Amino acid sequence: MSKGFSHAIIEKNAFLLLILAVLTVSIGGLVEIVPLFTIETTVEHVQGVRPYSPLEQMGRNIYVREGCYLCHSQQIRSLRDEVERYGHYSLAAESMYDHPFQWGSKRTGPDLARVGGKYSNDWHYAHLIYPQSLVPESIMPRYGFLATNELKYDNIADHLKALRIVGVPYSDEEVTQARADLEAQATPGADTAELMKRYPKANLVVGNGRTVTELDALVAYLQVLGTMVDFADPAAENPQQ
Repeated sequence: MSKGFSHAIIEKNAFLLLILAVLTVSIGGLVEIVPLFTIETTVEHVQGVRPYSPLEQMGRNIYVREGCYLCHSQQIRSLRDEVERYGHYSLAAESMYDHPFQWGSKRTGPDLARVGGKYSNDWHYAHLIYPQSLVPESIMPRYGFLATNELKYDNIADHLKALRIVGVPYSDEEVTQARADLEAQATPGADTAELMKRYPKANLVVGNGRTVTELDALVAYLQVLGTMVDFADPAAENPQQ
C-alpha cells in the first residue's frame, strides 16, 4: 500500500514528476556519454585508411559542390544483395576523415563506395563529360564543363591545416608539400615517388599536362573510393593497436 501511495503522489504532482524524470534522464545520459571522454575515438582504425591526397580532397570538394551525393550513396550495407552487387560492406573507418561523410541513402545512380579502380581513368573522363555515351539509359547530367574549369588550389595548404584542426592527421610535411603533391598527381610524367610515400594507392590522373582541371580532381577522388583497405588480407578489418 505504501508503494502504491507513493507512486500516486508522484503521478499527481506534475512538478515532482518533472524533477524525477529529468533526474532519471540525466543519470542515463551521463552513463552513456561520460565513458566516451575516456577514449580517443569511437572508430577503430583499419590498416590502409589514410587522409585524402590534396588532389583527392579537392575532388571531394567538387563532388559535394555539384551535389553528387544527392543521387549516389557511399554506404554498402551488410546485406547479401548489396555485398554481391557492390562489394564488401562499408566500414566506419573508411569515412573517418570525411567532413562530412557521404554515406547517404539515395540511389538514383549506383552506390560509389567501391567505384575506385572499377573503371579506367579514361572511362571516368568520358562518363563525366557525356554519361549517355557509355550508359545510354543514364539520366545523369553532363559535367563536361569541369574539363575546362581550371582547378583553384592556391590555398590547398591552408585547406589541409583547417582539416587538421578537426582531426585529420596531416603532418607538417604533407601540408608543406600539398601544392607539389597535387600537381604531381595530376601531371603526366611527373616524379611521384614522394607523393606515393605520403599517399599510398593514390591514382595518377592523366591530365592535359598544361593545367590541372576540376575534372582531374574529381576523377582522382572517385578512383580512390574503396581502394584503401585490402579486404583480401584477413587482418584488414582488425583495429590497429
